[in-house]
Amino acid sequence: MEQSGAEIRRLEAAAGGERLDRYLADAWSDLSRTAVQRLIDEGHVTVNGSRVASSHRLRAGDAIEVHIPPPQPVELEPEAIPLDVLYEDADLLVINKPAGLVVHPGAGNRTGTLVNAVLAHAPDLTGIGGELRPGIVHRLDKDTSGVIVVAKHDQALRDLQRQFKRRLVEKRYQALVFGNLPQDEGLIEAPIARDRRQRQRMAVQAGGKAARTRWHVRARYRDASGQRYTLLDVELLTGRTHQIRVHLAWMGYPLAGDAVYGHARAAAGAPRQFLHARELLLDHPVTAERLRFEAPLPAELQQVLDTLGAGEPR
Repeated sequence: MEQSGAEIRRLEAAAGGERLDRYLADAWSDLSRTAVQRLIDEGHVTVNGSRVASSHRLRAGDAIEVHIPPPQPVELEPEAIPLDVLYEDADLLVINKPAGLVVHPGAGNRTGTLVNAVLAHAPDLTGIGGELRPGIVHRLDKDTSGVIVVAKHDQALRDLQRQFKRRLVEKRYQALVFGNLPQDEGLIEAPIARDRRQRQRMAVQAGGKAARTRWHVRARYRDASGQRYTLLDVELLTGRTHQIRVHLAWMGYPLAGDAVYGHARAAAGAPRQFLHARELLLDHPVTAERLRFEAPLPAELQQVLDTLGAGEPR
């Protein structure tokens, strides 16, 4: 199991009855439960000297040893795709992602992604254990634009993962929704899970993962036909798949231009879903300095607002 350069962590179970994967994910904030499960499945974790499954129930006093393999270069082709770099140093790369760019490779799209572009921009970037998302800490949907941060080495990646896991990162978006919200601000607390009927979609469902979205009205609009729209500032307090889109549609105010959770008459002329990751605040993973990054509203979304007019008072 031991590899040259592997990081070794040891601890003793304080109490019994908990699953091994959950116990380790709770013990170390820089490791997600998925990452822990991968380490267990690959044989990098032992309990009392023996390999066990992720579901293994611990007993008080069990000796746990974890070997974390060193970063390995990823087998992806760098591609000279232009990047709008908002900030860069030896530890971080912060990008204003355009709409239409997929963040990481997947089935059917191993090229033309943000990861391919980042590998060309920073050739020395590595991933953990052959990870196909080198340095990627969080993601934005293909048709969502805005601020995204990339870690340039393993230490930075783990610290940023810790910050996201502990919800120390502030994520703020701008969204234009169909309809006129009667309140000026609100908090949506509704669990999200994969839609049981349409597996490509997410939905508010009992038993889903807890999800919290805070919003307040930035401006209200009325188009030439009299249809109302509301521009929102939105803060993600959790990070579930499609969270903003699902929560706002569930509330009855789908995003303008959202072909999945909205409807055609809600488009307002938007060429894609009107959702932009405007601002990101986090602690620098090495210096601990609080940093703030902001990306201006893209021209194609600003054009939508200009067409709607000056907006109305809140």
